[in-house]
Amino acid sequence: MRHGKKHNHLGRTKSHRVAMLGNMASSLILHKRIQTTLAKAKALRVYFEPLVTKSKSDTTHSRRTVFSYLQNKEAVTILFREIAEKVATRPGGYTRIIKLENRLGDNAEMAIIELVDYNTVYGGKEIAAATTTRRSRRGGKGAAKTEGAAPAAAAEVTPADDAVVAEPEATATPAVEEAPEAPAKNEDNAEKGE
Repeated sequence: MRHGKKHNHLGRTKSHRVAMLGNMASSLILHKRIQTTLAKAKALRVYFEPLVTKSKSDTTHSRRTVFSYLQNKEAVTILFREIAEKVATRPGGYTRIIKLENRLGDNAEMAIIELVDYNTVYGGKEIAAATTTRRSRRGGKGAAKTEGAAPAAAAEVTPADDAVVAEPEATATPAVEEAPEAPAKNEDNAEKGE
């Protein structure tokens, strides 16, 4: 009986599973984000996070221990130089798993696993939204009244508000965009030999 054995075997032998997790950990270090199945992502998180914790102490012993797991010199170098500096103050939780839609072929649950400190999606927009200011499109005497309310409105700026401002510009450009389409069709015909 397998009472109390929580380890997910992922349908593989131990040697295959360890080799796969080592390769996935190396890919995660090199690319900072990989897409895989949800079960593999959860198994990789358990395998990978102790390696990042070990990389915080840059000693020969810890480098050799991590290399025995990864078997990739480049990945070990990046882990100890770049990633260990970024996560030095973080007390764990170095990865994030984001669920995706199921895979078309076999309906497997898919996920993205990424390093938290290397994200370009979550932290960047919040900082950019906080630094933007909202400007009135009206001119004249009403502009002096809205200047006092601008700091309060700046906190309420959302990406949807910015998109509304950009729409009038987009409606003026279709005439310009339609003109290049006709030569593009002729170029396609020229490539086909017609």
